[in-house]
Amino acid sequence: MTLQDYQALDGPPPERRIAYGNAPSQFVELFRPKGDGPFPVVVLIHGGCWTVQYGGITQMRNIAGALAAQGIAVWNVEYRRHDEEGGGYPGMYRDVATAVDLLRDESKHDPRLDLQRIVAVGHSAGGHLAQWAASRHRLPQWSPAWVADPLRIPTVISLGGLADLRNGAALIRASCDRETAQLAGVPSAGRPDVFADTSPAEMLPAGIRTVLIHGELDAVAPPSAGEDYARRARAAGDAAEVIVLPGAGHYDEVAAGSPAWPVVDRAIRNALGLP
Repeated sequence: MTLQDYQALDGPPPERRIAYGNAPSQFVELFRPKGDGPFPVVVLIHGGCWTVQYGGITQMRNIAGALAAQGIAVWNVEYRRHDEEGGGYPGMYRDVATAVDLLRDESKHDPRLDLQRIVAVGHSAGGHLAQWAASRHRLPQWSPAWVADPLRIPTVISLGGLADLRNGAALIRASCDRETAQLAGVPSAGRPDVFADTSPAEMLPAGIRTVLIHGELDAVAPPSAGEDYARRARAAGDAAEVIVLPGAGHYDEVAAGSPAWPVVDRAIRNALGLP
């Protein structure tokens, strides 16, 4: 699939659109299956190189619709990118944290959402943010995104993710034209290491399981990016595996009609304990 193929993706409208702030990009979309539930939940975080240029949440409706048709609820997260007012560091991270934790509040009003069966799925830049969201309990208390009791997510599925902001800086620059300062902020006396609260690779061990899925032909986030992260995670004591999709590029894994989708779908169902 090409970037143009990806940008043409769409899906059914969500059942609900829930704002968690006043900015245009501070909202989530809820896709809830028909029936009484309880439904397992996928927290879905789109990519797009951390910029508004490539869209993201609309394209993820393609996956959301396919999952909802299988009886899986989807919490589709929008957030302020680095080039939106209030985005970047720390706003982008606060947005993701707030949006994810809002799911816990939603489940208190809707017992059909089963947060005992939950997985985070992120694509590209969203892979970074999904891995970060599941690792937030490792944040230092000085971080502006720190909260005392973040929603725990035991498994993350990263689709062509770029989660190592320090060691992957050159790849991120080449693939997305993004600089470290745009994603992690700038050093200061109180925060000399900008990766300590922004890069999941620096928040290990997180006590989570990470499945890193990459297209064999992915030039944006090649399989080596997933393999490098998995090595670091395993060395720290976390569970991590890499799945390479033969003949696929960077966008195939987020198209529910692609040959790569059954592999991604199976990984999601396995993470949720579904047959």
